[in-house]
Amino acid sequence: MAGRGRVPGARRRGRALAGGTALAAAALAAAACSGTSGTASPASTASPASTASPASTASPAVAPSPVGTASGSGANWPEYDANPARTGVATGVPAAGALTTAWSARLDGAVYGQPLVVGGEVIAATENDSVYALNRVTGKTIWRTNVGPPVPRSALHGCGNIFPLGITGTPVYDPGNGLVYAVAEVTGYHHELVALDAATGAVKLHRDLDTPTAANQPDYNQQRPALAIDQGRVYASFGGLSGDCGTYQGGVVSAPLTGDGPLASWHTPTSREGAVWGPGGPVVDRSGDLWVSNGNGAAESSADPYDGSDSVTELSPALKRLAFFAPSTWATDNAHDKDLGSTQPVIAAGNTVFVVGKGGVGYLLDGAKLGGIGGQVAEQDICKAFGAAAVSGSTVYEPCRAGPLTAVEVSAATKTIKVLWRGPSGTDGSPVVGGGAVWVTKYAQSGSGGGTLYELNQATGQAEHQITISQGMPHFSSLSLSGGTAYVSTLAGVTAVNGA
Repeated sequence: MAGRGRVPGARRRGRALAGGTALAAAALAAAACSGTSGTASPASTASPASTASPASTASPAVAPSPVGTASGSGANWPEYDANPARTGVATGVPAAGALTTAWSARLDGAVYGQPLVVGGEVIAATENDSVYALNRVTGKTIWRTNVGPPVPRSALHGCGNIFPLGITGTPVYDPGNGLVYAVAEVTGYHHELVALDAATGAVKLHRDLDTPTAANQPDYNQQRPALAIDQGRVYASFGGLSGDCGTYQGGVVSAPLTGDGPLASWHTPTSREGAVWGPGGPVVDRSGDLWVSNGNGAAESSADPYDGSDSVTELSPALKRLAFFAPSTWATDNAHDKDLGSTQPVIAAGNTVFVVGKGGVGYLLDGAKLGGIGGQVAEQDICKAFGAAAVSGSTVYEPCRAGPLTAVEVSAATKTIKVLWRGPSGTDGSPVVGGGAVWVTKYAQSGSGGGTLYELNQATGQAEHQITISQGMPHFSSLSLSGGTAYVSTLAGVTAVNGA
């Protein structure tokens, strides 16, 4: 547990952080969507297989296509926000245009994570603990694998806001072994890492990720953030259920990609809570360090020793804490649920780290010297942010609760934070960038009804085109971009939106 006098972030590191689009992997050829404004009129509807497959087998609904044969090749969007740095930027794509619905696939449950795009497949995971591969052109099911029974509402102790609770965090694809990794919450309430062959859906790995302690009980944990891969290991982050009931301690757990060998874990050094729950998941910098934000913890008075909560934390690949930042208002933030845990930090150009949380204050940090408590370079009111920001160079696109999306220019070198524009009212989803546009959703806060996908001018924030997503979208809704198409996760499956 860190005391107030210990400031691990005070040392200077010479290596540079990954910023802007610099970390986009060379294999990512993600293409933006373009296309007419108006209400979605699906060209086709895809339905899932009628019967769930056993946990260890995959039952293709149609003959599977080899990965990389339809509409492009390679892993175009293999993880949340396209790359380990979570920039959310699709590079080298055609100019965005008017929008039309290509297809809408109804699956066996809500899709809370971003769809992955791997060659000819769109891979999506549902709250029914199923993983699907869909044909990216038609939306038809290539394969579907169910990995277990999800956790029913009756087993959630009166907490939570996702029913049933299955796979919530965005999976991750490893091009080195061709496997898709996901974490399923299954009946009996445990968290199981699974790996599936992207070409066939065959399950290659099952492994329990729970690390129970006196302060951390699995049946009060939720695995909401996206998974990450770094240096031969897969990383999953944990927080609590909506309502923060029961005993849990937020943190990060990693396992070897092969499934063999011991787990590694790090927990927020607080006696309870300290969730790592932002949907973007860990941000991986150029050196392989992981960056997470932490929610409110047990300490709620300035008389209490600081407990690692309400913070930005840098972790080594072995999950050792290297540095942290916390606002000087951390105790008040904790007491009033205004912590930084609602978004992930972003790494912008020039070793600049930026984070905005529930309290609405944006903190500008020097990535080489986080400075511990009160170590910010600058701060400014931005908005109450929930979800995952995107970043391109020195510009950060923040997902503001109830909207509007806000573009912010940041620089640690000049100690400046400048709001560039605010988007249309209600644009509250997690944005991505491509084709000269910023793509963002407006989702129903109640979790029901329809939503809207907007294409915003990247320079001004003005809406160029928009389209209705009739299936409705989950909280902190986001999307993926590839091959002239946006793939939007919905409460019923996935909707694909084409450009002209």
